[in-house]
Parts: sequence; C-alpha cells; structure tokens
Amino acid sequence: MPTIFSKITEGFSLSSASPVTSGIEDVIYIFNEDDITIQYSTTNPLTIDKLTPVNGGKLYKFQGTNNSFNAMSKLAKTQVGPRYTEEIDFNIAGLSVEIKAQLRAMGYGRVKAVVVNNYKDSNSAVELFGAVNGLILTEAERNAADEGMEGGYKLKLTNPEKLREPYPPRAVVTAPLTGTASYASTITALNELTEDAE
Repeated sequence: MPTIFSKITEGFSLSSASPVTSGIEDVIYIFNEDDITIQYSTTNPLTIDKLTPVNGGKLYKFQGTNNSFNAMSKLAKTQVGPRYTEEIDFNIAGLSVEIKAQLRAMGYGRVKAVVVNNYKDSNSAVELFGAVNGLILTEAERNAADEGMEGGYKLKLTNPEKLREPYPPRAVVTAPLTGTASYASTITALNELTEDAE
C-alpha cells in the first residue's frame, strides 16, 4: 500500500490587515552551488535555518531598479509527484569583460539564488531558488539599441533541463547568535555573507 507523504494540517485565510503584495525587491543574492552549505530545519523541509560558507565562499549581490527583477515558481505534475519549475529574471546594466565572464560562469556552473519578496508579513519573505538542483543561466539577451535597458543584458536563471525542484522555493529564516529568527536577522545574515562583507 502506498505511503502518504504529506497531509493537509491547517487552513488559511486572507489578511485584511496586511494584504499580499506582489513582486520582489530589486536585489538578488546568488552563490555558487559548492560555496555555501544549506542547513534545513529539522521540523520543516521547506525552511532553511542557516547558510554556511565553504572555504571562504560568498554570496554575490545583484542590485536593480524600478521593479526590474522577477521570480516565478510553477507546479508541474509528473508520474512520480509534483515538481516545480523555478525562474528568476533580472537585468545587468553594464557591458564589460568582467560581466561577460560572470554570464559565462552562470551558464556552465550551477548557482542558487535568494530573493526578497515585497510582501514581508510572512515566514517566507526571503526565499531560496534552486535548493536541490541549482539554477543555470538559460537566457542572456542584449539589444544594443534597447533604450529601456540602456544596452544592458536581460537574464534568466532557471532549472537545468529535466531537473525541476521537488519542493516550492524554500523559506530562508536565519536566527541571530542570540534571540529568535526574523526578517531583519535573515537580511543581516545574508549581507554578512556578501562579497563586499568586511
């Protein structure tokens, strides 16, 4: 007899005090798959308790403007259960050899990405995409005459072919050394791991 892996355990209702807000902030934290160890909550596989650098690994912070970043997660039903396609669209305003090197690295290597939702009244205000299978750069488009992008790149990170995620994007909720985890403590922890951290 098949095992039941999951059960519905509670309901939810919409909040009139703090309605859901669409979009993500104009910042994405990206890191190489092997540079950061992910620690999952022992009570909930959808929650990440801690991100730990490996051999000096860091997060790389990409910033944008005017709601130019977007993240998407889409359910796909398969014969072995639900899988999720994850995508992150963002822009790079620049054109240099260094930028092209980063694009090439994201196209060949696996990365993971952390996004910050505009909706903060949730324990999933900060989410990690590509937790199991990572993400790769699948689109990098540059139109030199595009005035909206000022000749920069439009990029898309998504799952490698045939490697969708087994869960929706994981919540990142990191506690300080003393005290309980919060949105503020999570953002502080992310910023401490960025490339420009002291």
